[in-house]
Amino acid sequence: MNIYQKATQPTMYFIGVTTNSSSIMKVFPKWAEELGLKDAVIKGIDFKPHADPALYREAVSFIKEDPMSLGALVTTHKIDLYEACKDMFEYLDPFAVQLGEISSISKKDGKLCGHAKDPISSGLALENFIPDNYWSTYNGDVLIMGAGGSALAMSVYLTQKKFGENVPKHIIIANRSQPRLDTAEKILRDLNPDTKFEFVRGEEPVDNDRLLKTLKEHSLIVNATGLGKDGPGSPLTDGCEYPENSYVWELNYRGERMFQRQAEAQAEAKHLHVEDGWIYFIHGWTQVIAEVFHIDGIARKIPRLSEIALER
Repeated sequence: MNIYQKATQPTMYFIGVTTNSSSIMKVFPKWAEELGLKDAVIKGIDFKPHADPALYREAVSFIKEDPMSLGALVTTHKIDLYEACKDMFEYLDPFAVQLGEISSISKKDGKLCGHAKDPISSGLALENFIPDNYWSTYNGDVLIMGAGGSALAMSVYLTQKKFGENVPKHIIIANRSQPRLDTAEKILRDLNPDTKFEFVRGEEPVDNDRLLKTLKEHSLIVNATGLGKDGPGSPLTDGCEYPENSYVWELNYRGERMFQRQAEAQAEAKHLHVEDGWIYFIHGWTQVIAEVFHIDGIARKIPRLSEIALER
């Protein structure tokens, strides 16, 4: 149970599941010093996944009404919090409305603002390791396991019309529960006529193994389920077979990361590039910190902030 106490100094919150074990709790004070955020602190607010909507409303109401509570980063609960609290925000950015999620809570000119920053942060992270013109050159597939906020945001980023022909032609969204897939389909199906989306329900890792075997070479495979961090395990079995010359992205940067280990075991034989969630973590946090504390040009500070985070 979360007990909300009036903040006595500039406070940013982290709304998640196991926030105390996140690296950000040690990194944030160092970042705050580097960014000149005098006396700023971070506090965690934990909920079980898919918590009671009343609990989300209580947290958002507290942040909204408390003067020194400046905002929050939301993970895991992005879609649920949007559904429970969207009427409490005076401003929702276009990505938040399009995706039906909130990853950033901030205040500006007396208004409570909700942003979906993941299309930006996931895009910046992907640009860090996916080569230029990759999709138009190789025409690989994308398999995203999980249908939550990160999966939707990544799909929006990858299929932007500004990329022209350099978009994946086939994206599979795989998830254990049907309601999230139904929501994903409503949001994603008409994004770009050049991309065919497929929405597949699979309750067991072996179901995802079967999907994995259908992918072309030069594909992108993503664990966006939370398994390996928010809960144990992997969306794949140890017997899975990756397509050759592909990119594998584990969105988690902490926890057991069984999915990452499974990919690394095949990396040499299958010529895989395996990426963890560290740079996604950096971009995800810095995008929201910039919104909460009204910092311009934070992208220029990323190399230094990443250095500081690695010093932990």
